[in-house]
Amino acid sequence: MARAAAGAGPPGIGAWLNVNVGGWRAASLLLAAVVAAPLLVLAASSLHPDARVWQHLSATVLPGLLRNTLVLTLGVGSGVLVLGTGLAWLTAMCEFPGRRWFDWALMLPLAVPAYVLAFVAVGLLDYGGPVQTALRRWLGPGQWLPPIRSEGGVIAVMVLAFYPYVYMLARAAFLNQGRRMLETGRVLGLGPVAAFCRATLPVARPALAAGTALALMETLADFGAVSVFNYDTFTTAIYKAWFGFFSLTTAAQLALLLLAFVALALYLERRLRGRARYEVVLRPGQDPRYRLRGGRAWGATLLCLGVLALGFLVPAGQLAAWAWEVWREELDSRYAAFMFNTLTLGAVAAGATTFAALMLSYTYRLRPDPLTRGAVRVATLGYALPGSVLAVGIMLSFVWIDRRLGGWFGHWLDGPLLTGSLLALVLAYVVRFLAVAYGPVDNAFERIKPSILQVARCLGAGNLEILRRLSIPMLRTGLVSALLLVFVEVMKEMPATLLLRPFGWTTLATRIFELTSEGEWERAALPALTLVAVGLIPVALLVRRSAQA
Repeated sequence: MARAAAGAGPPGIGAWLNVNVGGWRAASLLLAAVVAAPLLVLAASSLHPDARVWQHLSATVLPGLLRNTLVLTLGVGSGVLVLGTGLAWLTAMCEFPGRRWFDWALMLPLAVPAYVLAFVAVGLLDYGGPVQTALRRWLGPGQWLPPIRSEGGVIAVMVLAFYPYVYMLARAAFLNQGRRMLETGRVLGLGPVAAFCRATLPVARPALAAGTALALMETLADFGAVSVFNYDTFTTAIYKAWFGFFSLTTAAQLALLLLAFVALALYLERRLRGRARYEVVLRPGQDPRYRLRGGRAWGATLLCLGVLALGFLVPAGQLAAWAWEVWREELDSRYAAFMFNTLTLGAVAAGATTFAALMLSYTYRLRPDPLTRGAVRVATLGYALPGSVLAVGIMLSFVWIDRRLGGWFGHWLDGPLLTGSLLALVLAYVVRFLAVAYGPVDNAFERIKPSILQVARCLGAGNLEILRRLSIPMLRTGLVSALLLVFVEVMKEMPATLLLRPFGWTTLATRIFELTSEGEWERAALPALTLVAVGLIPVALLVRRSAQA
């Protein structure tokens, strides 16, 4: 049997010991096919456009959608790059009051979903909100702040929600560099700014590009925040085409255009990163930090505190205040049903996704050849796909299957078997978050010495027995991390849940959408506060990992 190419991946015990891994590989290829199917179905739908609806969209809303999406991606991309890089440099390379606390606290905005931050910002800063009302009472009538329901408002909210992606990766890159890169530039005659731009930033470019790409993919996939601001993008257009025009075909073609933006973001990230790599110059913490003094020190503290306040402290405090006002009315049997639905979906999807990640990673260990590597790459592609795109692709697939089943077993079926079922929703979660689960599981596999698995094979253990009795106990930490991460992501997921949920099936995320659509900020606070509290779990894991770096 073919052996893995040198340097192509981890050595496979199946390649070394001539183990038959055909069943495992077939399962991995099937998983890759399941991920690829929605994209193939979307591509096929472009062959049969709904001419009348498409002509109407092209003449009315399509130019605005293109313009809004482009402005949003450019604004958020530049904002998270500047803010995340600046904060990362301050906490990694400088010493100022509160730095140790801000070092991990600046990751906390990751716990607040963008749509939650959006409705809190609108509720606080809108013309009739408490901030504007207080300013008019103190300073007289008038609009004392720029309108929050604006293009600048939605960009600012998304920058605050997504800058931690750049912050985390840039901080790690700066810690790895130490001060030597900057001081080398100074020795060569460059000023502080020139040395930073020409010596430090180029070495950190892979991390900055990767963090910005993650933020842009989240921006393109967002539905809740832009809905709160009534800012039309492709995600809102997909929803309106589906539930307004009742044209799944039109929604599919809009999803294809959105997918083109995602592909462009990924392409730009790879071009910006190029073949650049960075190596550890010094161990983190070995170099002394630049000690800021006087106004610079307190300026750095105020900047970090202001970003943290706007991104986490003020939203969390306002949610707690609103929730306290309405908890007696909202905390009833219906809320218990919303919690049950959310927890059930999270648990089922997390279990299925983690199982799929375990199978995929184990197959890669058994046979890391090009075919298996290709299956892994395709299967973990889903995180780059917006939830609305996945929802359209899965719905089209299930409609096609239900039509075939109806033709074959019509006299036994009362209606569609798959369309509108929980299976469609769970499948969307598995496809979307398989990459999230695969990371910690694969990292845990990396820490298992291949010699241990070889010894088990030599003692006569089969693939399944090795996995069950040896690998899984050693993978416990990675599996628990994968379960938690997927569970939290599923609880916060809005677009796929909103589009694919069965009739009457409401989760905390869709409940927030329903209430914010009616301007019921206070009533939306309790489910939002629950999601923020749950969202602190992966942030705590990231903080712990950062502290160990």
